[in-house]
Amino acid sequence: MELGLLFERAQFYYEAGGYVMPWLVLATLVLWFGLGYRAAVLRRGGNISVRVVLRREIEGRGGKARGIIEQAARDGLAVARSGGAHLRRRLDDALADHFMEIKRYRKLVGAIVAVAPVLGLLGTVTGMMETFRSLDDAALYTRNGGIAAGISQALFTTQLGLAVAIPGLVIKGFLDRKQRVIEMELAQIKDILSSRELAVSADGGEQ
Repeated sequence: MELGLLFERAQFYYEAGGYVMPWLVLATLVLWFGLGYRAAVLRRGGNISVRVVLRREIEGRGGKARGIIEQAARDGLAVARSGGAHLRRRLDDALADHFMEIKRYRKLVGAIVAVAPVLGLLGTVTGMMETFRSLDDAALYTRNGGIAAGISQALFTTQLGLAVAIPGLVIKGFLDRKQRVIEMELAQIKDILSSRELAVSADGGEQ
């Protein structure tokens, strides 16, 4: 019963929002997909330092990689153990995918957060135009048009636009800060390995 009532209310909001509402719903779905993907990718894998992560991997105590830092440390160590010249360049190539992965959907999320309030404003303008048109036509009490429908459209689209943008902006800011921290830690992995601060032998032992 409650589920049916919830569905009816959602349908009412959807229909009352006018032609802008489908785009806002689509923007909402894409936004939360992008945020969910970034949250999953930006799992660091514990709160230990990069040096501790590398030392555990060197000693064979790393276990299954639980996040991007542990996986990057494992990939970087594999490159360092392979030997050869131009280690820093090879580390850059090996960790490039990790840098790209943590940036994926960042611009898309930012674009939706910026566009959602504008779509809501467009719905507001459309709803107010319908209201003024109803005044001209003296259609004051029609169910599918008139002043009530115009004001409803204006309010619903504005409300949904802000409801999409505000949580998206807060979560985006949190994930962006987490991305910057991970970028610095990925760079630290390359610095440590390329400077031979933790020298690694070919058989996996620390020299």
